Amino acid sequence: MNKDLFFSLDLNLLRTFRVLSQERNMRKASQRLFVSQPAISQALQKLRHHFDDELFVKVHGGLEPTPFAIDLANAIAPHLDGLAATLNQNDEFDPASLTQPLKIAVSPIVLSCLSGTLYQRLQQQAPNCTLELVAWTKATFSELQNDDVLFGVNYEIECPKQIYPRELTELTSYVIVREGHPVNKEIINAKDMQGFDIASIITSGWNDQFSLAAEVMKREGIEAKVKFRTEFTMAAVEVITHSDLFMPHSDLFPIQHYPQLRAMLAHVNGEPFRYPVFAYYHGKYRHDPMVNWLYQQILDVIQQQIANKQSLSRI
Repeated sequence: MNKDLFFSLDLNLLRTFRVLSQERNMRKASQRLFVSQPAISQALQKLRHHFDDELFVKVHGGLEPTPFAIDLANAIAPHLDGLAATLNQNDEFDPASLTQPLKIAVSPIVLSCLSGTLYQRLQQQAPNCTLELVAWTKATFSELQNDDVLFGVNYEIECPKQIYPRELTELTSYVIVREGHPVNKEIINAKDMQGFDIASIITSGWNDQFSLAAEVMKREGIEAKVKFRTEFTMAAVEVITHSDLFMPHSDLFPIQHYPQLRAMLAHVNGEPFRYPVFAYYHGKYRHDPMVNWLYQQILDVIQQQIANKQSLSRI
């Protein structure tokens, strides 16, 4: 009779295995599980004996999983995540009782509207929590999977199956230029910006190798050169303030705070150019009241910023 691998296994070992698969480092795994490294080593030995597989081999800088371990980690992840979501589910959530830090990774396109306004909103509803806004990087999806980051906000990006993408809203494209720029219109198209170079904001993992504005203009038959690229919105603002470069952005840009700049609505094929922005978080938190509350706060802040932009446009 074959060995029953389920009923003969201490299920606590699967939790250790999952964390080792994520961290691939004994020290980091012991820190996450709040146990000693020898305890992790003992658990790994039991797992190796149980599955009759090495599971992890030592390499420079940590551990490398065997093919069996990779398949096992992928197979058990949805079940462990579902169990965690069920056990942690609590329909009664009071933001005022929240004390844990809220670590959110954001792309540059939303950072300017989320920093001060989101902090003020959370301080009103959850005064005992700490807000940590970090830059979205190529490692963000891994950090979301490992619970190093709780929440992410970015453009529509292909993501791992463990990550749940949820649309927040659609952004409308604007072109930001200095006051006194040769192009002075409320609505512009690609032809209007012909001959002017682009100051492009890089969103890591999304447009590292291209500029969406340059691609859109190229489809309209207009060649545009990207003369300045940066991950920092304020660096691009500084450049366009002192040159005729233009910065592609959206209705999230707080133009009211920059009297030296102007915003012009960008049209493509005679219509405003729109694109979605998404929230990203681990699938196990899809029904988590706290994460859904946080989603709503971020959505409200973004929509308020867009509404403020529309109000200014009507003045």
